[in-house]
Amino acid sequence: MRRETQNILLVLLGGALLKLALTGTYLRYVKESLQPWLVVTGATMVVLALVSIVRDIRGGQGDPNGVEHSAIEHAGHEHGTSRSPWMLLLPVLAVFLISPPALGADTVNRSDRNAAQEANASNGFAALPSDEVVPLSIGEFVTRTAWDDSGSLNDRTVKLTGFVVRKDGDVFVARLTISCCAADASPVKAKMVGQNFDALPTDQWIEATGRVVPGSATKETAFVPTFTVSQVVPIVTPEDTYEG
Repeated sequence: MRRETQNILLVLLGGALLKLALTGTYLRYVKESLQPWLVVTGATMVVLALVSIVRDIRGGQGDPNGVEHSAIEHAGHEHGTSRSPWMLLLPVLAVFLISPPALGADTVNRSDRNAAQEANASNGFAALPSDEVVPLSIGEFVTRTAWDDSGSLNDRTVKLTGFVVRKDGDVFVARLTISCCAADASPVKAKMVGQNFDALPTDQWIEATGRVVPGSATKETAFVPTFTVSQVVPIVTPEDTYEG
């Protein structure tokens, strides 16, 4: 691969990272805390490529034969050069042309575990607010129903935000949790009952209000609690679709 082509690829890769970081699209793939690193990495790649391009231009101006020599030198080595650097174009094309969406129901259905089943509740749980409706992340909701022996959620109305998942005739409200990026995503979900959910398409984002069925998150249910829904409201997809 010629030096000029390498520089162009570096500019494109850096530009792709900056596009992800500055438009908020990065939240589909990594945690919010990683945004500064994406900006720094993308900017560094672009600056390095531009510096290299400027040096090549200045070198060519200083030596009338420099461009010809460079072309002859590259032509002599092009035949034995690996084509693997061209693979760098794939993530660039994916970002600019395809822009893959965040993970959703398919990812949840491919896993038989509920991430909160491995939570350690030995330190106890903080008291819930006294609000009539308590908004909770699905991860905390699942963890409390599975591990909180005090039954802090019993007879409490909570609101969960997630997307609709269907499997084996059951309907769930689910989220994906990540430690750093989408590659380590793990599902958390609660089984919804109490209403007809046929009108809700898979992957539709919702706010579901209701109450947990006490004792429903057990080893036999893979620590998936049952959630009796009193109200469900479709919402637009949030900017950050993952739980931390």
